[in-house]
Amino acid sequence: MFERRIFHPSLSACAALGLAGILLAACEREEKTAQKQAQKQVTCETTSQTISQKIELPAGSFTMGAHPAYREEGPPRAVKVSAFDIDATEVTNAEFAKFVEATGYVTDAERPQPGFEQPGGVVFRPPTLENPSWWHFVAGANWRTPEGPESAPEDKIKTRPHEPVVQVSFNDARAYAAWAGRRLPSETQWEYAANAGADTQYVWGDERAPDGVEMANTWQGTFPIQNTQADGYAKRSPVGCFAANDFGLYDMIGNVWEWTDTVAAQTQVETVYTIKGGSFLCAPNFCRRYRAAARQAQEAGLPTSHIGFRTVSK
Repeated sequence: MFERRIFHPSLSACAALGLAGILLAACEREEKTAQKQAQKQVTCETTSQTISQKIELPAGSFTMGAHPAYREEGPPRAVKVSAFDIDATEVTNAEFAKFVEATGYVTDAERPQPGFEQPGGVVFRPPTLENPSWWHFVAGANWRTPEGPESAPEDKIKTRPHEPVVQVSFNDARAYAAWAGRRLPSETQWEYAANAGADTQYVWGDERAPDGVEMANTWQGTFPIQNTQADGYAKRSPVGCFAANDFGLYDMIGNVWEWTDTVAAQTQVETVYTIKGGSFLCAPNFCRRYRAAARQAQEAGLPTSHIGFRTVSK
């Protein structure tokens, strides 16, 4: 079993030490800095052709678990992979909507789940001194309204067709893949695709932000109290807004975690699967999982606002 961090409520740096007035003032300064940075608008155009593209990957070998930052990522080992094709981007809201329209599928977040009185999903919200947890179950949060029914209009999928679909469980992702005549990638396939032949700490090189340029949608600043949004996004970005890797694949790192069909653990309640790639919540001071080798466990039936998926050929 490897390290679990997703749903363990934690104290923010300022909440943990918030009795000291000087630290509270520091938090306020960081918040103002983040607000100024947020005024920088970054836009990108994602074409339907890019989204629908399937990339053929040749058979090959690579070092899986290279450059491990956490114990569960290693040891590095040589792995051979057969040829397969993979979606160029994460599955988008628009693509998932077509699946739902064609099949009438109802996601796990739209159905009552054991232990919860109402349907919903787990949503990230910045912590406060009163409530230091940054994960919250929100009734009514689902793929149509990822942050919940009371979210601002810009947080609803009608205005974000090209963003990766989230609030989808492993079961939902697998159902979509089956409908599309495809399947979810194995962890090995996913990491091979993300690496694209690279032998560096990050898939784009050895620097996280070369020459100050953000290469993926991650968290800039001090998680979870300050996000400067230097990459232009506070949450999810449309797919394809950052440079593709050498295989021509977009957002393999950052934006949203991605489901694989590799089992991480088997509990008495359910199977736990491996997710890969990190998300917009990964920061240098927390997570640091914006690397191909990074891996984390996730309950199959628990949808969140930072996990999506892509598919591969059968």
